[in-house]
Amino acid sequence: MNKSILYIILLFLCLKPISAQEKLGEYLETAAQNNTKLKAAFNNYMASMQVAQQVSSLPDPQIAFAYFIKPVETRNGPQQFVVSANQMFPWFGTLKVKEGSSNAMAKANYESFLAEKSKLYSDVRSIYFTLYFLNKSITITKQNIELLNSINEMANIKIEAGTTSTVDKLSIEMMIADMENKLYLLSDELEEQKLVFVNLLNVEKGFDIEIPEELWEDNIEYSKSQLLDSALVNNHTINQYNYQLESARHKINVAKKQGYPSFSIGVDYISIGKGEMNMSGNDALIFPKVGITIPLYRKKYKSMVKEAVYVEASKDNQLQNQNNVVANLIEKGYKNYIDSHRKIELYKRQKELSYTSIKILETEYMSGTKTFEELLNMERKYLNYSLQLEKARSDKQAAVAFLNSVIGK
Repeated sequence: MNKSILYIILLFLCLKPISAQEKLGEYLETAAQNNTKLKAAFNNYMASMQVAQQVSSLPDPQIAFAYFIKPVETRNGPQQFVVSANQMFPWFGTLKVKEGSSNAMAKANYESFLAEKSKLYSDVRSIYFTLYFLNKSITITKQNIELLNSINEMANIKIEAGTTSTVDKLSIEMMIADMENKLYLLSDELEEQKLVFVNLLNVEKGFDIEIPEELWEDNIEYSKSQLLDSALVNNHTINQYNYQLESARHKINVAKKQGYPSFSIGVDYISIGKGEMNMSGNDALIFPKVGITIPLYRKKYKSMVKEAVYVEASKDNQLQNQNNVVANLIEKGYKNYIDSHRKIELYKRQKELSYTSIKILETEYMSGTKTFEELLNMERKYLNYSLQLEKARSDKQAAVAFLNSVIGK
């Protein structure tokens, strides 16, 4: 008996419907797996990871073989061929700074990937909230048409009683026609935004999108100054420029070290043939053979250093500009968040008051104390407040998603 009850409870938990937030999380995961632009950014990062291994390695050793067509006679015998091996070594620390520059650039590309992912998530959320608003607008418009039909019935009753003009009925029919046309426009726009959403997720066009009936409300728990402080530390684009600046500083050292000498160490093996009296001579092994490459043409190396310095200055300018851009984005995003949060409270109140007013005006219209225009005007206000409330809810969630994207969350 107890086991049966336990199984029923477990089955009930398994059948628990997925919340709208969890469903959005699934869409975000799908977008991260399928979006081609995000895949390109990730592959670019993976490619840059391989560069560090390339630049930190020594140049390939050189092996040469020389055969004497006419052997060189020596006291030990004729020289038949020579095999030589040679290894170049750059100036001390050159490979290390090259590796540091490549590692910093790989980190910059990783931050670029994270920035692309963050933007993708923000776009998916924004379109999802737009889908909610459009879907809700369709529902509200349908409800408004039903309300207009009920007002139309009241007008019919008054026309039959001879207490009002048929103009009231014509006016209400015109409004219903306008609402039906608006319904078609909203439906078309909803389908268009669904296609945008599907393309962001990079799934087939028949992909089923679940849109919530009611939208949850997330809140920002930080002040504007705290958001800015967090963004200046965690924003992915700022971090990308920081790493690019680090890479550029390494490249200055690389350019300087390339103007220093490089060294080579090698060995030669000489094969000695049989000499006089049919005696075989001893092969010769010469070690070590040391060489040096002297960078005489200084103009080239000075130009390389100047180029690296200009690149560093450019990256530093980009970093400072991005700091300003992020500050502006925080300002704009926080303003939108506060504005939409305030509008939600306002339109909730206005919607309740307008609906109550409609019910009062319906009674007074039937009794003849209020005009038909007053009733229709209040009905328009109720529709407007209902739509604005859902728009504010959608805008607030979009602002939260945008701010989280800017602070690298």
